[in-house]
Amino acid sequence: MADTQDLRARFVHALEGARGSSEGPDPVPYAEHLIARWQEPQRRYHTLDHLTAVLDRVDELADHADDPDVVRLAAWFHDAVYLPDRSENEERSARLAERALPEAGVSAEKTEEVARLVRLTVTHDPADDDRDGQVLCDADLAILAAAPSAYAAYTAAVREEYHFVPNDAFREGRADVLRQLLGLRRLFRTPYGQEHWEATARHNLRGELEMLSTPPPPSA
Repeated sequence: MADTQDLRARFVHALEGARGSSEGPDPVPYAEHLIARWQEPQRRYHTLDHLTAVLDRVDELADHADDPDVVRLAAWFHDAVYLPDRSENEERSARLAERALPEAGVSAEKTEEVARLVRLTVTHDPADDDRDGQVLCDADLAILAAAPSAYAAYTAAVREEYHFVPNDAFREGRADVLRQLLGLRRLFRTPYGQEHWEATARHNLRGELEMLSTPPPPSA
């Protein structure tokens, strides 16, 4: 279970780092608002545990970022708006960042960068010179390189989030997502991600796609 006290402290650190000072509006209410969003009942995978994992991976990849605190704020906002039956979650999350961060004392330039990074998670396809985008996208996709039990838990949680989608439609849609990911030239763009996560992630994706392509047994 995610440690909300630790998450609160991590948000404060990232916000103060992005604005360059501890002066300004109190970061804690903004942290509390975001934590509440990540605890909404419709979430099964996109939860505080996912947020914590992404923040952990951003920390792991921080040396590859130009502005790690901006990337951390983008991680906080990247699924802050999340309704499984809506397609504009990333855009709405980016707009939330655009409203909240200036009020919290973050400069217009850094707010714009946070919002850009959030929108980048639609495609997970950052440019070769987009170091911050590479770090955020790699951190968000790192679950794909999880050990078998953790990967199985991830896929089960995703299915629970889309419980309202009939099985055949879900299998078809999920298979399309997996093919899109496998079609990327590289899943991970940082040198660390390429070295440590790429091969395992592709193995997991191919295995899941094979399972989805196998017709389920007929019901009794």
